[in-house]
Amino acid sequence: MDWSKIKTIFIITFLILDVYLLFQFMKIRDANKYEVATEASFEEKLKADEITYEALPKAPIKNQYLSAKPRTFTKNETAKLKGQTAVVKDPGTTLLVTLDKPLQLNSKFEPSELSSFFKENILYGEHYQFWEKNDKKNTITYFQQYDNFPLYQNVNGMITFNLNADNQIISYQQTYLEDIEKLTAKEEILSPLKAIETLHQKGVLKPKSKITKVELGYSTLVGLAASQVLAPTWRIVVNDKESLFVNAFEGQIIQFNSDDNSKVE
Repeated sequence: MDWSKIKTIFIITFLILDVYLLFQFMKIRDANKYEVATEASFEEKLKADEITYEALPKAPIKNQYLSAKPRTFTKNETAKLKGQTAVVKDPGTTLLVTLDKPLQLNSKFEPSELSSFFKENILYGEHYQFWEKNDKKNTITYFQQYDNFPLYQNVNGMITFNLNADNQIISYQQTYLEDIEKLTAKEEILSPLKAIETLHQKGVLKPKSKITKVELGYSTLVGLAASQVLAPTWRIVVNDKESLFVNAFEGQIIQFNSDDNSKVE
């Protein structure tokens, strides 16, 4: 056995391995430099346009698609609603409820006012969170949530309270998603800064805007009568008024139109 030749082969092999590892290191370093440079240049663009925002998480965030189906309400459930008259609207996934006695609200509404009402009088009340009070429509809307993440504008998972001229709740409409399950394994989603960049590139985020809130929730990706697929979605709140939505996997801007979600490429 020629040990000198074997020694030479080992040396050459390790040299090749070292060159390969160095190449990979340089590739990753350059990619990181490019990403940091890109983020830096975009932040400069935001600064130039006088667009401000609070500190954003920089660590990678993972999430997954969900599946769910609309619940069909039963007579046994509606029988539990005391002091209320409930009608199940065909095909059974919408509950129309009229309060026997109107519920008076304070002139300046706070969601905490309805905490006990949700707990005692609403089916699955703990699964909803406040969304908005619309004084023009005289409504108060709550969205269903999953694992503390809101399900944005999902007509199959929300409650809408109707108010009269005396600021009293007189009725509400309820839908509910059940059998919510994780459809895929967790994968890395777009960073909130990338979502903001998408809005900026498409001209949706106007100069001198102030981003006052960024949160993660879900929106309907595919909606069928019997089931639907929910996708992680970034909600970007501008000037404490306007909510903008970006698919956290695909990066499209989501516009909610009646019962369907449409995307802007």
